Amino acid sequence: MRMLLAVALGGIVGTLMRFGISLWVSNQWPRHFYFATLTVNLAGCLIIGFLYAHFLTRPEVSPELRGALIIGFLGSLTTFSSFSLDSLRLLESGQVLTALLYTSGSVVGGLLAAWAGLALARL
Repeated sequence: MRMLLAVALGGIVGTLMRFGISLWVSNQWPRHFYFATLTVNLAGCLIIGFLYAHFLTRPEVSPELRGALIIGFLGSLTTFSSFSLDSLRLLESGQVLTALLYTSGSVVGGLLAAWAGLALARL
């Protein structure tokens, strides 16, 4: 139950931060709507890399805090950060082909899935 609450609270903060960043970026550069997504994705990648390294050297950090930050906060801020960390971990473990397949499959598959959803909605 503690983990569930920790993840939920982290998710609330991440969602509100994403909303706030999106509003701010959209107000600064209204013609470049994608800057908001790019901003949260890059920030999320930076943060997840830092937290992952930090948690490797600090086993005393509670699972609830890890869950709140990585699953809740970053999961609601951006899932691109998790995708990037997964890809990096595959590369670090020597699974280069799997990393390339996962990365290209995620990007191309994501674009195709979004296109398919758009096409279905237009039917």
